[in-house]
Amino acid sequence: MKVTFLGTGTSQGVPVIACKCRVCKSSDSKDKRLRTSVLVEIEGLTFAIDSGPDFRQQMLRENVGKLDAILFTHEHKDHIAGLDDVRAFNFVMSKPIDVFMEKKVRSAIEREFAYVFEEEENKYPGVPRININIIENRRFMVNGMVITPIRAFHYNLPVFGFRIGDFTYITDANYIPGEEKEKIHGSRLIVVNALRKETHISHFTLSEAVQLIKEMNPESGYITHISHQMGLHSEVSRELPEGISLAWDGLRIDTG
Repeated sequence: MKVTFLGTGTSQGVPVIACKCRVCKSSDSKDKRLRTSVLVEIEGLTFAIDSGPDFRQQMLRENVGKLDAILFTHEHKDHIAGLDDVRAFNFVMSKPIDVFMEKKVRSAIEREFAYVFEEEENKYPGVPRININIIENRRFMVNGMVITPIRAFHYNLPVFGFRIGDFTYITDANYIPGEEKEKIHGSRLIVVNALRKETHISHFTLSEAVQLIKEMNPESGYITHISHQMGLHSEVSRELPEGISLAWDGLRIDTG
């Protein structure tokens, strides 16, 4: 399995518009963060988790030639806004794209992309073509690949993390029930969100994310969904324990 970090930033990205802080002004490429998403390649299958506002740029940067599916963690705009750009894959692959989401995410997508759901006789030619697959908190299949959803909470908003084989990905969360943590145990690679070092109402702090990764005891753990308030990548990286790292845009991991 290959995992590529398409983006590792928060809803505003880094740098933040009009911000003059040292992180936003940094010349280090690892301090430049697009909105959070990952690309997973496994057994001939290529899929993304979330399609945020930077989806087009991310697909071009990574030279993605095909996309079999998108899994959505939740309905916030920084995780769904790039859905329109699947049109390019519709054209190249000559078929709709399978998308997997909860019912409440579908409701948000129907509002945001109403033109996609027009009656066929009224539908504008060239709109994105998608096959919506509704998922619940139980295992599901993507082209024969078993995906395990992990229920987490983004303040009071239910969201999904996903486990694919030995890889677990959880973004936009600050609480995971104990029974859901059991689904994570045994993962070799774990990715968890951490917005900043200070307490936040809906995201893990850096110390909370580190503690969760330590509790799960994977071979390696990475932090994503990082804000400019976290600090410089080079400085924060030196503070982290062995086996835990800040992710960065374009990082690729081959789990073997």
